[in-house]
Amino acid sequence: MNFYNFIYKNISIYFHLKKAMANQESNNPEPWNNLEGKVILVTGASSSLDRELCLNLARVGCKIVAVAHRTDRLKSLCDEINHPAFSGSPLNPNTTVRAVAVEFDVTADDPTIDASVHKAWDGFGRIDVLINNVGFRGTVKNSLELDEEEWGEGMKTNLNGTWLVSKHVMAIEFGMYNVRVNAISPGLFKSEITEGLLQKSWLNNVTLKMVPLQTFGTLDPAVTSLVRFLVHDSSRYITGNILIVDAGSSLPKFGLGLGPLAFPHWNKKRPLVFEWAPLLIQV
Repeated sequence: MNFYNFIYKNISIYFHLKKAMANQESNNPEPWNNLEGKVILVTGASSSLDRELCLNLARVGCKIVAVAHRTDRLKSLCDEINHPAFSGSPLNPNTTVRAVAVEFDVTADDPTIDASVHKAWDGFGRIDVLINNVGFRGTVKNSLELDEEEWGEGMKTNLNGTWLVSKHVMAIEFGMYNVRVNAISPGLFKSEITEGLLQKSWLNNVTLKMVPLQTFGTLDPAVTSLVRFLVHDSSRYITGNILIVDAGSSLPKFGLGLGPLAFPHWNKKRPLVFEWAPLLIQV
Protein backbone atom coordinates (compact mmCIF):
# COMPACT_ATOMS: atom_id res chain seq x y z
CA MET A 1 0.00 0.00 0.00
CA ASN A 2 1.51 3.31 -1.06
CA PHE A 3 1.48 6.46 1.03
CA TYR A 4 -1.48 8.10 -0.72
CA ASN A 5 -3.65 4.99 -0.43
CA PHE A 6 -2.79 4.79 3.26
CA ILE A 7 -3.81 8.41 3.81
CA TYR A 8 -7.02 7.99 1.81
CA LYS A 9 -8.00 4.84 3.72
CA ASN A 10 -7.44 6.44 7.12
CA ILE A 11 -9.31 9.60 6.13
CA SER A 12 -12.21 7.46 4.95
CA ILE A 13 -12.25 5.57 8.24
CA TYR A 14 -12.15 8.83 10.16
CA PHE A 15 -15.13 10.30 8.34
CA HIS A 16 -17.12 7.07 8.65
CA LEU A 17 -16.51 7.05 12.40
CA LYS A 18 -17.34 10.74 12.68
CA LYS A 19 -20.59 10.22 10.79
CA ALA A 20 -21.52 7.23 12.95
CA MET A 21 -20.84 9.23 16.14
CA ALA A 22 -22.83 12.18 14.83
CA ASN A 23 -25.79 9.92 14.07
CA GLN A 24 -25.62 8.41 17.53
CA GLU A 25 -25.49 11.83 19.19
CA SER A 26 -28.36 13.15 17.08
CA ASN A 27 -30.49 10.16 18.05
CA ASN A 28 -29.88 10.62 21.76
CA PRO A 29 -27.73 13.70 22.48
CA GLU A 30 -28.84 14.03 26.12
CA PRO A 31 -30.08 10.69 27.47
CA TRP A 32 -30.94 12.25 30.83
CA ASN A 33 -33.88 13.96 29.13
CA ASN A 34 -35.66 10.61 29.30
CA LEU A 35 -35.87 9.30 32.86
CA GLU A 36 -38.92 7.11 32.37
CA GLY A 37 -39.91 5.19 35.49
CA LYS A 38 -37.40 6.70 37.94
CA VAL A 39 -39.05 7.22 41.34
CA ILE A 40 -37.92 10.49 42.94
CA LEU A 41 -38.59 11.51 46.54
CA VAL A 42 -38.44 15.31 46.87
CA THR A 43 -38.54 16.91 50.31
CA GLY A 44 -39.92 20.42 50.69
CA ALA A 45 -41.92 19.91 47.50
CA SER A 46 -44.52 22.51 48.45
CA SER A 47 -42.13 25.45 47.91
CA SER A 48 -41.81 27.26 44.59
CA LEU A 49 -38.31 26.04 43.72
CA ASP A 50 -38.98 22.40 44.61
CA ARG A 51 -42.37 22.48 42.93
CA GLU A 52 -40.71 23.58 39.68
CA LEU A 53 -38.12 20.83 40.10
CA CYS A 54 -40.86 18.20 40.55
CA LEU A 55 -42.68 19.39 37.43
CA ASN A 56 -39.45 19.37 35.43
CA LEU A 57 -38.60 15.79 36.46
CA ALA A 58 -42.15 14.59 35.82
CA ARG A 59 -41.99 15.97 32.28
CA VAL A 60 -39.12 13.59 31.48
CA GLY A 61 -40.93 10.54 32.82
CA CYS A 62 -40.10 10.44 36.54
CA LYS A 63 -42.61 9.37 39.14
CA ILE A 64 -42.68 11.89 41.97
CA VAL A 65 -43.15 11.31 45.69
CA ALA A 66 -43.75 14.87 46.87
CA VAL A 67 -43.34 15.38 50.60
CA ALA A 68 -43.82 18.47 52.77
CA HIS A 69 -45.95 19.66 55.66
CA ARG A 70 -48.15 21.97 53.53
CA THR A 71 -50.49 19.31 52.16
CA ASP A 72 -52.74 21.71 50.23
CA ARG A 73 -49.81 22.72 48.03
CA LEU A 74 -48.75 19.10 47.60
CA LYS A 75 -52.24 18.17 46.40
CA SER A 76 -52.18 20.99 43.85
CA LEU A 77 -48.78 19.84 42.58
CA CYS A 78 -49.78 16.18 42.27
CA ASP A 79 -53.09 17.06 40.63
CA GLU A 80 -51.20 19.02 37.98
CA ILE A 81 -48.75 16.19 37.28
CA ASN A 82 -51.47 13.52 37.24
CA HIS A 83 -53.76 15.50 34.95
CA PRO A 84 -54.18 13.83 31.51
CA ALA A 85 -53.09 17.03 29.77
CA PHE A 86 -49.74 17.13 31.58
CA SER A 87 -46.84 16.80 29.14
CA GLY A 88 -44.95 14.15 31.05
CA SER A 89 -44.03 10.46 30.78
CA PRO A 90 -42.69 10.59 27.19
CA LEU A 91 -42.70 6.83 26.64
CA ASN A 92 -45.97 6.12 28.39
CA PRO A 93 -48.37 9.06 28.12
CA ASN A 94 -51.28 6.93 29.35
CA THR A 95 -49.82 6.56 32.84
CA THR A 96 -52.36 8.19 35.16
CA VAL A 97 -50.58 8.26 38.53
CA ARG A 98 -47.21 9.94 38.21
CA ALA A 99 -47.14 11.75 41.54
CA VAL A 100 -48.22 11.02 45.11
CA ALA A 101 -48.26 13.38 48.08
CA VAL A 102 -47.09 12.46 51.57
CA GLU A 103 -47.34 14.75 54.58
CA PHE A 104 -43.85 14.99 55.99
CA ASP A 105 -42.26 17.15 58.67
CA VAL A 106 -38.45 16.93 58.61
CA THR A 107 -38.28 18.60 62.03
CA ALA A 108 -40.10 15.67 63.64
CA ASP A 109 -38.40 13.04 65.81
CA ASP A 110 -36.63 9.95 64.51
CA PRO A 111 -39.54 7.45 64.76
CA THR A 112 -41.95 9.87 63.06
CA ILE A 113 -39.59 10.48 60.14
CA ASP A 114 -38.98 6.73 59.86
CA ALA A 115 -42.73 6.13 59.55
CA SER A 116 -43.07 8.94 57.00
CA VAL A 117 -40.25 7.53 54.86
CA HIS A 118 -41.92 4.10 54.82
CA LYS A 119 -45.19 5.74 53.77
CA ALA A 120 -43.36 7.58 50.97
CA TRP A 121 -41.68 4.33 49.91
CA ASP A 122 -45.09 2.65 49.61
CA GLY A 123 -46.23 5.29 47.09
CA PHE A 124 -44.58 3.44 44.18
CA GLY A 125 -42.95 0.53 45.99
CA ARG A 126 -39.45 1.92 45.90
CA ILE A 127 -37.35 5.10 45.90
CA ASP A 128 -34.64 5.46 43.26
CA VAL A 129 -33.51 8.98 44.09
CA LEU A 130 -33.79 11.23 47.14
CA ILE A 131 -33.62 14.98 46.58
CA ASN A 132 -33.25 16.23 50.12
CA ASN A 133 -33.94 19.88 49.51
CA VAL A 134 -35.98 21.24 52.39
CA GLY A 135 -34.33 24.22 54.02
CA PHE A 136 -34.76 27.02 56.55
CA ARG A 137 -33.12 30.39 55.94
CA GLY A 138 -34.25 32.58 58.79
CA THR A 139 -33.21 36.22 58.87
CA VAL A 140 -29.86 37.75 57.98
CA LYS A 141 -28.44 38.89 61.28
CA ASN A 142 -25.21 39.59 63.06
CA SER A 143 -24.14 36.41 64.87
CA LEU A 144 -24.50 38.22 68.20
CA GLU A 145 -28.10 39.11 67.42
CA LEU A 146 -29.15 35.61 66.33
CA ASP A 147 -31.35 34.13 69.05
CA GLU A 148 -31.29 30.52 70.22
CA GLU A 149 -34.75 29.74 68.85
CA GLU A 150 -33.85 30.72 65.30
CA TRP A 151 -30.50 28.92 65.53
CA GLY A 152 -32.29 25.79 66.76
CA GLU A 153 -34.84 25.94 63.93
CA GLY A 154 -32.08 26.15 61.35
CA MET A 155 -30.17 23.22 62.85
CA LYS A 156 -33.30 21.10 63.22
CA THR A 157 -34.34 21.62 59.60
CA ASN A 158 -31.08 21.97 57.65
CA LEU A 159 -28.92 19.54 59.61
CA ASN A 160 -30.98 17.08 61.68
CA GLY A 161 -33.80 16.80 59.15
CA THR A 162 -31.46 16.24 56.22
CA TRP A 163 -29.57 13.56 58.17
CA LEU A 164 -32.65 11.70 59.43
CA VAL A 165 -34.37 11.55 56.03
CA SER A 166 -31.16 10.35 54.37
CA LYS A 167 -30.60 7.81 57.13
CA HIS A 168 -34.00 6.16 56.81
CA VAL A 169 -34.18 6.20 53.00
CA MET A 170 -30.74 4.58 52.80
CA ALA A 171 -31.57 2.08 55.54
CA ILE A 172 -34.42 0.65 53.48
CA GLU A 173 -32.27 -0.03 50.42
CA PHE A 174 -28.82 -0.36 51.97
CA GLY A 175 -28.67 -4.05 51.09
CA MET A 176 -28.26 -3.08 47.44
CA TYR A 177 -25.09 -1.03 48.30
CA ASN A 178 -25.22 0.84 44.99
CA VAL A 179 -25.89 4.18 46.67
CA ARG A 180 -24.40 7.41 45.34
CA VAL A 181 -24.50 10.69 47.24
CA ASN A 182 -23.88 14.09 45.66
CA ALA A 183 -24.81 17.61 46.72
CA ILE A 184 -25.76 20.57 44.56
CA SER A 185 -24.82 23.89 46.12
CA PRO A 186 -26.93 26.47 44.27
CA GLY A 187 -26.29 30.16 44.06
CA LEU A 188 -29.06 32.72 44.09
CA PHE A 189 -32.22 31.58 42.33
CA LYS A 190 -35.76 32.86 42.62
CA SER A 191 -37.65 31.05 45.38
CA GLU A 192 -39.81 31.79 48.40
CA ILE A 193 -36.68 32.18 50.49
CA THR A 194 -34.94 34.62 48.14
CA GLU A 195 -37.96 36.52 46.82
CA GLY A 196 -37.38 39.53 49.08
CA LEU A 197 -33.67 39.70 48.29
CA LEU A 198 -34.25 39.60 44.54
CA GLN A 199 -36.41 42.70 44.81
CA LYS A 200 -33.59 44.80 46.29
CA SER A 201 -32.54 47.65 44.02
CA TRP A 202 -28.82 47.12 44.63
CA LEU A 203 -28.80 43.45 43.60
CA ASN A 204 -28.26 44.11 39.89
CA ASN A 205 -25.23 46.26 40.73
CA VAL A 206 -23.85 43.42 42.86
CA THR A 207 -24.36 40.93 40.05
CA LEU A 208 -22.58 43.03 37.44
CA LYS A 209 -19.60 43.85 39.66
CA MET A 210 -19.08 40.66 41.64
CA VAL A 211 -20.45 37.65 39.78
CA PRO A 212 -18.09 36.47 37.01
CA LEU A 213 -20.89 35.46 34.62
CA GLN A 214 -22.83 38.62 35.59
CA THR A 215 -26.07 36.73 36.12
CA PHE A 216 -27.58 34.40 38.69
CA GLY A 217 -29.43 32.43 36.01
CA THR A 218 -32.70 30.56 36.30
CA LEU A 219 -33.50 27.28 37.98
CA ASP A 220 -34.34 25.75 34.61
CA PRO A 221 -31.96 24.82 33.04
CA ALA A 222 -29.16 25.82 35.45
CA VAL A 223 -30.13 23.32 38.17
CA THR A 224 -32.75 21.10 36.55
CA SER A 225 -30.40 19.86 33.81
CA LEU A 226 -27.78 18.94 36.43
CA VAL A 227 -30.36 17.13 38.55
CA ARG A 228 -31.48 15.12 35.52
CA PHE A 229 -27.89 14.16 34.77
CA LEU A 230 -27.30 12.99 38.34
CA VAL A 231 -30.51 10.97 38.27
CA HIS A 232 -29.52 9.28 35.01
CA ASP A 233 -27.13 6.33 34.87
CA SER A 234 -24.67 8.50 32.91
CA SER A 235 -23.51 9.79 36.30
CA ARG A 236 -22.98 6.33 37.80
CA TYR A 237 -19.31 7.05 38.49
CA ILE A 238 -19.99 10.36 40.22
CA THR A 239 -20.36 10.31 44.00
CA GLY A 240 -19.19 12.27 47.02
CA ASN A 241 -19.16 15.59 45.18
CA ILE A 242 -20.45 19.07 45.92
CA LEU A 243 -21.44 20.59 42.57
CA ILE A 244 -21.57 24.39 42.73
CA VAL A 245 -24.03 26.17 40.44
CA ASP A 246 -23.64 29.86 41.22
CA ALA A 247 -22.34 31.62 38.08
CA GLY A 248 -18.92 31.78 39.72
CA SER A 249 -19.92 33.96 42.68
CA SER A 250 -18.12 31.67 45.15
CA LEU A 251 -14.77 31.94 43.35
CA PRO A 252 -11.92 33.58 45.31
CA LYS A 253 -12.13 37.39 45.31
CA PHE A 254 -15.74 37.15 44.18
CA GLY A 255 -19.01 36.57 45.98
CA LEU A 256 -21.44 38.44 48.15
CA GLY A 257 -19.18 38.55 51.19
CA LEU A 258 -16.98 41.46 50.02
CA GLY A 259 -19.11 43.99 51.87
CA PRO A 260 -18.20 47.59 50.92
CA LEU A 261 -17.70 46.91 47.20
CA ALA A 262 -21.26 45.76 46.81
CA PHE A 263 -23.09 47.40 49.67
CA PRO A 264 -22.40 51.15 49.94
CA HIS A 265 -24.17 51.37 53.33
CA TRP A 266 -22.50 48.28 54.77
CA ASN A 267 -21.43 48.56 58.40
CA LYS A 268 -17.97 47.03 58.86
CA LYS A 269 -18.78 46.15 62.46
CA ARG A 270 -21.69 43.96 61.38
CA PRO A 271 -20.49 41.27 58.97
CA LEU A 272 -22.90 39.87 56.44
CA VAL A 273 -23.94 36.25 56.85
CA PHE A 274 -25.24 34.24 53.92
CA GLU A 275 -26.51 30.72 54.44
CA TRP A 276 -26.68 28.21 51.60
CA ALA A 277 -29.00 25.22 51.73
CA PRO A 278 -27.67 22.66 49.23
CA LEU A 279 -29.75 19.99 47.57
CA LEU A 280 -28.63 16.57 48.70
CA ILE A 281 -29.19 14.05 45.94
CA GLN A 282 -28.92 10.38 46.67
CA VAL A 283 -29.23 7.74 43.98
